[in-house]
Amino acid sequence: MPPSRIAIVTGASSGIGAATARQLAAAGYRVVLTARRKDRIDALAQEITAAGGQATSYPLDVTDRAAVNEFATAFKAIAVLVNNAGGALGLDPVESGDPEDWRRMYETNVLGTLHLTQALLPGLEASGDGTVVVVSSTAALATYEGGAGYAAAKHGAHVLAETLRLEIVGRPVRVIEIAPGLVKTDEFALTRFGGDEARAAKVYEGVPAPLTADDVADTITWAITRPSHVNIDLLVVRPRAQASNTKLYRESGEGH
Repeated sequence: MPPSRIAIVTGASSGIGAATARQLAAAGYRVVLTARRKDRIDALAQEITAAGGQATSYPLDVTDRAAVNEFATAFKAIAVLVNNAGGALGLDPVESGDPEDWRRMYETNVLGTLHLTQALLPGLEASGDGTVVVVSSTAALATYEGGAGYAAAKHGAHVLAETLRLEIVGRPVRVIEIAPGLVKTDEFALTRFGGDEARAAKVYEGVPAPLTADDVADTITWAITRPSHVNIDLLVVRPRAQASNTKLYRESGEGH
């Protein structure tokens, strides 16, 4: 397979990243799976290969710039970079939020995206038809009580994508941002609440049909597979039950 059909997916060990890797492989890309949990991405690479796709795994911490630079040396020409690694920590107000949580969210959601994009942009441009995807969030566009730290990080990712698009216009690389709303995955809310399963479950309680990881992966794959002259600058995708970050229909009749 030519190098220009390589797609790199960060945060591919679970959730949206894993689902995106599966769908891009089904669309004919050779996917490179990166995440910190080697066992997870190894298993996913084996699953994709067994299904007839092409996949390799590469353990990587996106906040480690030296490791990212070493990773990038293997890729002289690539088609797609999906910056998916991220996540939320806590739901505390500004008054009492943990600065360490804020720092970790910024490092992963913003600096991780910056590290990969900077390191791999030459390879994307060398392909003659590259695509950078930033998976942000509706939190990148509007905040909510208790969400300042996460919203600040995702606003940073949004601005990174928007500014990069301005700076490289005329070069053969698209910059796409996908901003999901409420997505029910195995780990997002659980991680946010430090493993508190009851609190994580309440996020989705009564919501008739939150988005799934496959829904978001389908949206990402659709945007990537548009004709190369078509750039999906920003696509917001929410479940029908969610009108905004602060207006969510629950079957109990209560809004959130």
